[in-house]
Amino acid sequence: MNDPSDDHHPVRSAGAPPARPRRPGRLIAAAALLGLAGVAGVAGWRYAGAPRAAAQQIAPPPPAVTVSTPVERKLAGWTRFTGQFSAVDQVDLRAQVSGYLTEIHFTDGQLVQKGDLLFVIDPRPFQIQLAQANAQYQGAVAALDLASRQLKRTTELQRSDFASRDLLDQRAQAQQAAQAALEQAKAAIHAAQLNLEFTHIVAPFSGRIGAHQVSVGSLISGGAGTSTKLATIVSLDPIHVDFDMSETDYLAWRRYQNAQRAGGTIDSTVEASLSDEQGWPRRGKLDFVDNQLDRGSGTIHARASLPNPDLLIAPGEFARLRLVTTAPRSVLLVPDAALVTDQSAKLIMTVDEGGTVVPKSVQTGQMSNGLRVITAGLAPSDRIVINGLMRVRPGAKVTPQQGTINLAASDPGLSGRSSD
Repeated sequence: MNDPSDDHHPVRSAGAPPARPRRPGRLIAAAALLGLAGVAGVAGWRYAGAPRAAAQQIAPPPPAVTVSTPVERKLAGWTRFTGQFSAVDQVDLRAQVSGYLTEIHFTDGQLVQKGDLLFVIDPRPFQIQLAQANAQYQGAVAALDLASRQLKRTTELQRSDFASRDLLDQRAQAQQAAQAALEQAKAAIHAAQLNLEFTHIVAPFSGRIGAHQVSVGSLISGGAGTSTKLATIVSLDPIHVDFDMSETDYLAWRRYQNAQRAGGTIDSTVEASLSDEQGWPRRGKLDFVDNQLDRGSGTIHARASLPNPDLLIAPGEFARLRLVTTAPRSVLLVPDAALVTDQSAKLIMTVDEGGTVVPKSVQTGQMSNGLRVITAGLAPSDRIVINGLMRVRPGAKVTPQQGTINLAASDPGLSGRSSD
């Protein structure tokens, strides 16, 4: 009999190898590997072809920049200072007589003219003194007249021997005493008039008055040493500006003055600029240099006088000053924007004949006509980059385009000093 379990097993022929079961997971993995290999091959082909395509692209042209040669001018050398304005005249108004203040005839801070009435001290006591002095004068005149008459009569009597010589001498002495009393009475009148005049305090010069220091009704003390300060008045036009020169600046200025003196003309012009002004719109004259240097600071005090017709300048303000210290010399001018700062050095980018950017280290001076003075490091024939500075690099190629450097007309001081 056959075993019933044989119905569930396949029939194998003799000598055939046993059949293996199918594995679909391996087929899927192999297909995935083939796909990745294809992608990698395509990517490698593209990568290998990229340098070839980049090499075939055209390189961009050098950047365009604007160049120009520096402006050459002949300018005098100036030295700058910081100065402070001060009044030519400044007076503390004080009372010369004592009494009660009765009137104030100004507003604090107003402009006053020479001779304007400012304060009035009660004049009545001094009017009384003047009246007394006049009365004393009249008495002295009468006494002198009497003494003169007596001297005349005694002189005639003495000639006839009716009067002694001693009496004549007494009459002469009385006449001289009466004359002296008359002169004293005159002096008393002058003193009383002067005191009465002092009760009316007027402006000694034109200027600006400050705030009043006393009020109406205050008891004013007059006289030397204890007089009451009433107000302060300062002059405004012209006005002084004070500054200090170092020893080096003083020597340069003095040598320049000696050279000018040999030529017969001396220029003592000082130019000034206020804190809100551009350029150097104000001019004055150096009118004082001290006779010795300060041993502590090594500086010497100097002073200039400037006109102040608009009364804009007030004593105590600060100003920028400049003073000619060297004779005119040839300098190069470039725009301030053409300078590049490299740490503590100043550079200017130039372009050579081959279009290559060449940096040059330069030394700079003051501003003139809106341009910066170059004192060293630059030649008149150098082509400097005045526009497009952000597109240049040292040693790189550029395409230069010719431009022009224009002088500004906002600096009349130095442009007026040009000798060309």
